[in-house]
Amino acid sequence: MEAVMNNRVVVVEKSRRTGLSWAASFIADLVAGMDPAAGGMDVFYMGYNLEMAREFIDYCAEHATMLQVVVGSVNESFFRDPGNPEKDIKVFRMDMGSGSKILALPSVPRALRGMQGLVIIDEAAFHDDLDELLKAALALLMWGGKVLIISTHDGDTNPFNTLVQDIRAGRNPYRLLRITFDDALCDGLYRKICQKSGEEWSAEKEAAWRQEIVQYYGDDAEEELFCIPSPSTGSAIPLALIEARTVDNIPVVRWSCKAEFALAPEAVRASETLRFCETDLLPLLDALDPKTPHVFGEDFARSGDLTVIWPMAVERSLLRRTPFIVELRNVPFEQQKQILWFIIDRLPRLRAGKMDATGNGQWLGEVTVQRYGGRIEAVKMSEGWYRDNMPAFRAAFEDARITVPADREIHDDIRALKMVRGVIRVPDQRATSKDGSKRHGDAAVAGALAYAASRADPEAYGYQPVRSPLSSGAGASSPDRWPVEDEIAAERMGIRMANFGLRGSVQL
Repeated sequence: MEAVMNNRVVVVEKSRRTGLSWAASFIADLVAGMDPAAGGMDVFYMGYNLEMAREFIDYCAEHATMLQVVVGSVNESFFRDPGNPEKDIKVFRMDMGSGSKILALPSVPRALRGMQGLVIIDEAAFHDDLDELLKAALALLMWGGKVLIISTHDGDTNPFNTLVQDIRAGRNPYRLLRITFDDALCDGLYRKICQKSGEEWSAEKEAAWRQEIVQYYGDDAEEELFCIPSPSTGSAIPLALIEARTVDNIPVVRWSCKAEFALAPEAVRASETLRFCETDLLPLLDALDPKTPHVFGEDFARSGDLTVIWPMAVERSLLRRTPFIVELRNVPFEQQKQILWFIIDRLPRLRAGKMDATGNGQWLGEVTVQRYGGRIEAVKMSEGWYRDNMPAFRAAFEDARITVPADREIHDDIRALKMVRGVIRVPDQRATSKDGSKRHGDAAVAGALAYAASRADPEAYGYQPVRSPLSSGAGASSPDRWPVEDEIAAERMGIRMANFGLRGSVQL
C-alpha cells in the first residue's frame, strides 16, 4: 500500500500463489473507499480472464466487510467493445460509499478509454497485448492516476520481463518490488495456510512443505516461485549491437609476463613495469581530454584469467567513450597495483572507479580505496550486483551510449554475457583466445564495472586552508601573496618599514 500511495507506477515481479491478488484487492478497497480529497479514486482491475475478475471482486467484497467500508452496490454489467461490437464482455462493479467505484474490466486496452484512477494489471506477462495495455494504462497518469502491475514471469523475452529490465536499467522511473516464494514464507505465508486449515505450524512442517512445493514445480520452480524468467538462447548483447557501437582505432594494450618474472628482484620488476607504463600507456593517457570527466572499471585476475582495466570518458552528451583498454595476464600483484595506480593518477578529472574485489582482487581493491578514497568502490561481485547493473550495461548498447574497440576478443567477451537464472552474467564456461589462452568474459565484467562507475555519484571531500594574513611566511613575496603579509612578517622579525604606521606598503 505504501509503495502504491508514494509512487505513480509500481511493478511487482512475484512468485505464484503468494496472495498478491488478494493484497491488491485490499489496496483497491482502501483507495476507492477514501475520500477523493484524501487521494481516493476509482480502481480498474484487469486480469487475463473472466474468472480472475470475478475472484478479485469477491476479494474486494470480503475486505470491505472486514474494513467496514460502506459499499453502495455490487453488480455485474457488460462491456461493449467498439472493436468487436458483436460480442459483449461481462464486467464486475462495486460502488463505494465514497462515490468511487471498483471495476473488473476485460483485458482490452480500449476498456480504459475515458477512465481515470488506479489501474491494477494482474499477471501482466499473460495478457495478449501487454504493450498496448500498458500504453493505455499509463495515459491515466496525466490526470493523477496510478498504475500497479503484478505478474509472475513467463520467459526472459516476455514484455513483462522487458519492463522489469528497463526499470533496473534506469530507463523507466518506476518502483520495482520483487517477492519470491521464500520472501512470502518469511512474511508468514505458511503460517496463514496453517491458520486457515486449522493445523499447527512448526518450522519443520514449513520446511517440508516448501520442499514439496519446489519439487512439484520441478524445472519450472525458478520461474514460477523465485522470479527467475526462463532463459532464451543466445547472447544477452547480440553481436549486431556490439558492432554498432564499435569504433576503429581504440587501442587494446596487452601485457603478459612469464612465470619467472614474479621471482625477479623487486627493483627489476618495478623498473620493467615502469618501462611498460611509460612506453605503452603514457602516450594514451597524455592524449586524454583534460576537461572531460573519466571513470574506470577493473576486473582482477592473477593467473588463468585476465585483469582488464577499462577507462571511460563521460562526454558532454553522456556518451561513455572508451579511449583504450588494458589487458594484463600473469602479472604479479605488486606490478598490477603499479600499473593501475599509474593509470588512475593520470586519468583527467577522475570521477569514480569500480573494482572487482572478489577473491584475490580484494587486496588490490582495498589498498586502492585507501589511497584514493570514496571515489573508488571495491565491489563484491554477486548475483544481486549483476541483477542491478547488467540491464543498464546492455541498455547502453541498445541506446548508443557507449563505444567499444574493434577487437575480436573484446567482442567475444561481451558476447559471452548470457541470461543465467534470470540475470545477465558470464556463465562458468571459459573461452579460448587466439593464442590458446583462456578467457572468461573478463572485458565484459570490466566494461560493466566502468559503466556502473559512470552512473555512480560518489562524494569526495577535501580541505585547503585559506592563508592567514597574520602568518609569517618565509621566502620572497609572490604574486598570490598579500603585501600586508610581508609587512606583518617583517615587523615580527624586528624589521622596521617606512610605512608611517599605515598598512599597504606606503613607499617614499
